[in-house]
Amino acid sequence: MSDTENGKTSWWRRLSSGLKRTSSQIGTALTDLISKRKLDRAMLEEIEDVLLRADLGTEVAGRIAAAVGEGRYDKMIAASDVKEIVAAEVEKVLAPVARPLTIDTAHKPFVVLVVGVNGSGKTTTIGKLSARFAAEGRSVMMAAGDTFRAAAIEQLKVWGDRTNTPVIAGAQGSDSAGLAFNALTAAKEQGRDVLLIDTAGRLQNRAELMNELGKVVRVIKKVDATAPHAVLLVLDATVGQNALSQVEAFTKTAGVTGLVMTKLDGTARGGILVAIAEKHKLPVHFVGVGEGVDDLAPFTARDFAKAIAGTEAA
Repeated sequence: MSDTENGKTSWWRRLSSGLKRTSSQIGTALTDLISKRKLDRAMLEEIEDVLLRADLGTEVAGRIAAAVGEGRYDKMIAASDVKEIVAAEVEKVLAPVARPLTIDTAHKPFVVLVVGVNGSGKTTTIGKLSARFAAEGRSVMMAAGDTFRAAAIEQLKVWGDRTNTPVIAGAQGSDSAGLAFNALTAAKEQGRDVLLIDTAGRLQNRAELMNELGKVVRVIKKVDATAPHAVLLVLDATVGQNALSQVEAFTKTAGVTGLVMTKLDGTARGGILVAIAEKHKLPVHFVGVGEGVDDLAPFTARDFAKAIAGTEAA
């Protein structure tokens, strides 16, 4: 087995164990349902309920149940067959949103603003992205725009040391919009390829905090009217349904262009990503399964769909 295959196998193992809660919730319930009787309308409704409880959303759950019912009424079916249908239908929803984050070199720097609620993993994600871009040979700068938390500023500096990337930071409590302005000005002067801007975690239902984020976006535009070129919303996979309202609120305030899902650590409610993809059609760029620098990987629809359904990797 080559190193690449080896890496792929170990990534698959970690992704599937990260989505264990969702796949076992679906798998156990389906097996209990299906082993007892022939397929009928009541069973299809129960299958739909199982998928709803796994956070897949009403449209997707309904579609999967309809696909299971097709040509199978009054027949015995195997749980493994239903899981294959779940995987195939989920992949159909996720395939159009599985898009890489493309750095447009026409913009120098290409400005990536990273947003999300407290504790979603924004700062760690920025550190991992800086390592990824640096490994691609790009010159990166990071801005410690989460000025509320001294720990976030320090954390970003540690990532800066680790990835040999300069970090623009101010004192705790300093103005985050002003910091973003200074960072973009410096990145322009130095001819950096990419500027990654951290922001303070904020609850999507706190108007004053969301307004402050709006101000950061406006100030960035004063330096470069086309920026930010990407606005990444970092979602914590363990929060379930709450993630839908986060997508709505942050898109309205900051114009989210893509998603990163973190905390796929076994307690994740990964089905919510399917509901978000169905409703918002936003690109999903990366998923994170841990704290390490290599624990952020490009999002692939097939792997994610199979891990959710609990079927084997291709």
